[in-house]
Amino acid sequence: MKEDPPSVKLIDTLGGVDPRAWNALAGEHPFLRHEFLHALHETGCACEHTGWSPRYLTLWQDASLVGAMPLYAKSHSYGEYVFDWSWADAYHRHGLSYYPKLLGAIPFSPVIGPRLLARDETTRALLLRAALQLARDVSSLHVLFPVESEAREMQAQGMMLRRSVQFHWENRGYANFEEFLSDLASAKRKKIRQERRRVQETGVRLRRLVGADIRDEHWSFFTRCYNNTYRAHRSTPYLNLEFFRRLGDALSEHVLMVLAELDGKPIASALNIFSPTTLYGRYWGSVGHVPLLHFEVCYYQVLEFCIERGIRVFEGGAQGEHKLARGFLPTQTWSAHWLARPEFADAVESFLARESTGIERYVDELNEHSPFRVES
Repeated sequence: MKEDPPSVKLIDTLGGVDPRAWNALAGEHPFLRHEFLHALHETGCACEHTGWSPRYLTLWQDASLVGAMPLYAKSHSYGEYVFDWSWADAYHRHGLSYYPKLLGAIPFSPVIGPRLLARDETTRALLLRAALQLARDVSSLHVLFPVESEAREMQAQGMMLRRSVQFHWENRGYANFEEFLSDLASAKRKKIRQERRRVQETGVRLRRLVGADIRDEHWSFFTRCYNNTYRAHRSTPYLNLEFFRRLGDALSEHVLMVLAELDGKPIASALNIFSPTTLYGRYWGSVGHVPLLHFEVCYYQVLEFCIERGIRVFEGGAQGEHKLARGFLPTQTWSAHWLARPEFADAVESFLARESTGIERYVDELNEHSPFRVES
């Protein structure tokens, strides 16, 4: 007998979903795990109050979860790292509502990964068609930072693709940090050594903490640093101490904290999340100024960690041309967009074509300034 097609269920919490079933679809990506996403909701970081109303799309074969797509009804465009404020403004100027919109993304996290959680192409197609059907009740559907193969599947279903650029570091099988430096052009190699030496001469002590090494006082200090960074940019922090504590409890094996201390007192810290293959640089902050400390805490200590663990890729996060001089190369990322009103979709499609040409020129220009030495 032919098996019935999966049934679609829209849920607003992961509380009733078996974490093992969800994680079997999410794979090793830490940002997609049940523990990470559920903690965001339960601690009040990504919820209706903050403009992130969960609308998870799930597919069930009888009682078995066979597909899932993290979706949110958004009442704004904060915390996304793919900017569509001008699109919202165009809607507003024509007397139309852009919000709520439907967003397929990991809240506050510009990290690449699957967005259609399923084991086969057929189930992914079912998820995407269901999401597009839901989007007919709002202004639009946006899927941020999918893997490229998914982006192409979305394009085949009528979504518009948008390019952006991040800076990623690739581990070329380095035995140690010095071997990595030997791959760089002489001027870049010299500059990094000078920066590290200057930090060392201040007397700053660096520690890399993983898992149970990260105690509650470390989370409290890190949250203080994190909040300082947002205040310095006159912005409101997205995450809170309760979330970070939950992260440390539920996903301790995926968390790296770099701690800087001076005269026995912590002065700066950075938080990274990692899998066996990829490390994601996320948050940094300090309570005192030491020249060049940011580069040591956020990059050089983390690169050493990746080399020691054999981690293949270090995603440096959004923006940051300064990463190029430190061994990070431009990497193309994707987002996919569908707008319900054809007249706006046509205008956005034209804009994206022009923007894409500019992105290609920008990447070519960056690659001409590669930090790596050229073999003669």
